[in-house]
Amino acid sequence: MKTAISIITLAMFLTATVFAGTFEKEFKISSGKKLSINIQTGGSIEVTGWNKNSVKVLVEYRGSKFDEEGVDFYQSSSGLDIDVSYGGHSGRGLDFFINVPEKFDIDVQTMGGNIKIVKVEGRFSGQTMGGDLSLSEVKGKVEMTTMGGDIALTQSDLDGNLSTMGGGVLFEDVVGDVNGSSMGGNVIYRNVKMRNGEWRAREKEVSISTMGGEINVDDAPMGAAVKTMGGNIEINRAKLYVRATTMGGNIDIGEIDGWIKASTMGGDVSAVMVGDPDKGERNVEISSMGGDIELTLPAGISADFDIRLTYTKNSSQSYKISSDFDLKVEESKEWEYSKGSPRKVIRGGGSVKGGKNRIKIETINGNITIRKGK
Repeated sequence: MKTAISIITLAMFLTATVFAGTFEKEFKISSGKKLSINIQTGGSIEVTGWNKNSVKVLVEYRGSKFDEEGVDFYQSSSGLDIDVSYGGHSGRGLDFFINVPEKFDIDVQTMGGNIKIVKVEGRFSGQTMGGDLSLSEVKGKVEMTTMGGDIALTQSDLDGNLSTMGGGVLFEDVVGDVNGSSMGGNVIYRNVKMRNGEWRAREKEVSISTMGGEINVDDAPMGAAVKTMGGNIEINRAKLYVRATTMGGNIDIGEIDGWIKASTMGGDVSAVMVGDPDKGERNVEISSMGGDIELTLPAGISADFDIRLTYTKNSSQSYKISSDFDLKVEESKEWEYSKGSPRKVIRGGGSVKGGKNRIKIETINGNITIRKGK
């Protein structure tokens, strides 16, 4: 049976006119137990290890009266549970600063706020719906997620997974088989060594997927895989590859030293390939259902071109394929009526320097321009 110590109101410690303050509680708990904290209405949590067989909880509150709020503590043989569930009242004015024995398991759940864990050895789990995750000088295993914040893991010995839906990930001075993932930012490893002794790459691919909105990536040195259901995509610099998809916007790839796969249902696409064309994969696949496509390729690339431009009878019919490379361009003579609006097709094809890489481009009612770069 748990011994429940309920803190239903802190008004007895305050006058009616005070709107901010602190509350502190300490429990005798030995090393190797577990802290479980659930802030259903949101709040930040900072947990720090110390050389004592006790758990101290300092609560800072602000912004509203405290007379109808509840912070419930449950101490048992397994450790300490803290629950915050204020009926009808936002708890986002609460911050928790907790000290635990240096060896302690931690499970944290908050609807909105940062989570920070420092100098603790144990198993770490939990999530925040809207804040950053920060772990430093920790050891053990981890499974933690933030739905809308950055992740930082430093000076630690850790296995497991840390993930974010909308932020960047930084691992620095870390040993262990720990993975970082993000759907909205860079994943960067600095001085990270796995259990088998191998060093992690300094950076992983940029992986972003959003249901609606623009995507902007400044630098993706280990590749970029991005997708939006309704917005423009802009990638300034990338290496290895770019895989970009939008259902309704433009795609602009400033520099890519690698291969390209890009598609849009209704927008323009521009891309500039740089680097040594004899190194790495250089295939290109670009398509648009309604826009111009402009591609710049290194002058020395070995490529086989498959270009298709379709225009409909109700369009301006002035579209063309322009290329600095020697292509054979042919246009269909008759209108095709089997695919909805009557249409004609302009095709361009040819090979240069052995045709090692495939360059496939398709658009409807748009111009295609292929330029020679350096």
